[in-house]
Amino acid sequence: MKDKSPTRRRKAPKAVTLPPQLAHVNLCAAGIDVGSQSHWVAVPVDLAPAEPVREFGHFTADLESLADWLVSIGVTTVVMESTGVYWIALFEVLEERGLEVLLVNARHVKNVPGRKTDVLDCQWLQQLHTYGLLRGAFRPPEQVCALRSYLRQRAMLVSGAASHIQHMQKALTQMNLVLHTVVSDITGVTGMKIIHALLDGERDPLVLAGFRDRRCQHDEATIAKALQGHYREEHLFALRQSVELYEFYHQQISACDAAIEYQLQQFDSQTDEPITPPPRLRKAVGNALRFDARSELYRMTGVDLTRIDGLDAATALVVIAEIGLNMSRWPTAKHFASWLHLCPGNHVSGGKRLSGRSKPGVNRAANALRMAAASLHHSKSALGAYLRRQKARLGAPKAITATAHKLARLVYSMLKYGSEYVDAGQDYYEQQYQQKVVKNLRRRAQAMGFELVEIGPAAPAVT
Repeated sequence: MKDKSPTRRRKAPKAVTLPPQLAHVNLCAAGIDVGSQSHWVAVPVDLAPAEPVREFGHFTADLESLADWLVSIGVTTVVMESTGVYWIALFEVLEERGLEVLLVNARHVKNVPGRKTDVLDCQWLQQLHTYGLLRGAFRPPEQVCALRSYLRQRAMLVSGAASHIQHMQKALTQMNLVLHTVVSDITGVTGMKIIHALLDGERDPLVLAGFRDRRCQHDEATIAKALQGHYREEHLFALRQSVELYEFYHQQISACDAAIEYQLQQFDSQTDEPITPPPRLRKAVGNALRFDARSELYRMTGVDLTRIDGLDAATALVVIAEIGLNMSRWPTAKHFASWLHLCPGNHVSGGKRLSGRSKPGVNRAANALRMAAASLHHSKSALGAYLRRQKARLGAPKAITATAHKLARLVYSMLKYGSEYVDAGQDYYEQQYQQKVVKNLRRRAQAMGFELVEIGPAAPAVT
């Protein structure tokens, strides 16, 4: 039997309005999935109704066509992932056309599981960027990027030269020439003189030991014993090639130093005052820079970063090349230390802190600061005292990270506010630490109803 009751009309659903937080903030945004052979580009359907997703090649002409197409349809901002080094050429071409280009971390833009294609990746990037949910990675100005490239190239050359030192030592060991046991460095003055004499045909151990520098710890007789070996032509051939490659690498390092010095001279001067000489001049040895980097850094920044304990000119130069000179990118020193991944982690769930580990990340500036912090173990400064105390309490890795955090805050303060660093010394640090401990003990004693009473110094023991 049919129900003859009048049917009720359903009310039309109200129009759903998005809150202001989800409003479209980048209506003319494009997303690019960068690849080694091709690039997929997604744009809003309103801008390109016929073909909102297009594929472009990786040749320079294709990159120019991609940029022309984006400009012609009215795209104003572009987002892409940092895929290897394939993004660099495209990034530069798009920036030259006046587009706002954002480089994002691939971990921050993961696609929906189970739907991983190039087309979906670029559309997902475009959708996230349209709603303003992506933040671009830090990229310093072009002048700083050029300096950074030179320094990274130099680091690669130093690493290559170090590998050939190992090849030299291997060839010597195969001939039972244990030169490394009687000299601290086979590439030093004594070691290289002996190796070149070997390659020139000298085999007499006493003659070879005569090249000993007066500063060597071992005498000529001991060195002569270490140079009695079993010579074979194939090992000498390998030694010769290793020496030639090592010396060639150092020629390239010298050329790289000249390029770095020229690039530093292109920066604007922040001060005309000459820098005060360091308390103790050190001769450039090993892989040290072959020019006065300290003076150039002082002219560029207006502050002497090498006054900070643990920071030498080479380390300060690496930090400047990675972060630049404009510290307004980070509102506070806490933001700067967090960007360097030198802050404790904040993994909290259900009101319980699960982990306090620092976020993993590869940051060359943070690594340089960690190396500087590790060198403070025997320092008589306040930073050295802090490192030793944290080592005893937390262990070496966490102590180094905590000290690197302090170094980062000092660098931020000096570059942003032009403040000077003055070391208070380890005695001042120990005094402040003792006062802090006493203050905490007084507070805990009062909370439990006791009073902390100071006593005089202990009487000497009677023997």
